[in-house]
Amino acid sequence: MQIGIDGIFKCIVLASITNNMEYIVYILNIIVYDMQCKEGRYLKNLKLKSARAILDLSQEQLAEAVGVTRQTIGMIEAGKFNPSLQLCIAICKTLGKTLDEIFWEVQS
Repeated sequence: MQIGIDGIFKCIVLASITNNMEYIVYILNIIVYDMQCKEGRYLKNLKLKSARAILDLSQEQLAEAVGVTRQTIGMIEAGKFNPSLQLCIAICKTLGKTLDEIFWEVQS
């Protein structure tokens, strides 16, 4: 059975409501590993979307916090826009993550 990305993130949000963060981290590690094996170019987008979902932030809320439009966040998550270093830092600070955790792609 295959679950779409939206289904995965709904599961993550539901798990975060139950405060089962260890389970969420485990799920994310499996997802990131799977994406890395199949399509490495989506790694950073998945990490960004995952971090945002865990904090229950919409694209619009994250965009407002970092001073860009919702469309910009959507394009970053879709892999259609490469943000500036300044924007990457602002996103990471807002999400409580490091640049490596959100934007670094692991080379195989």
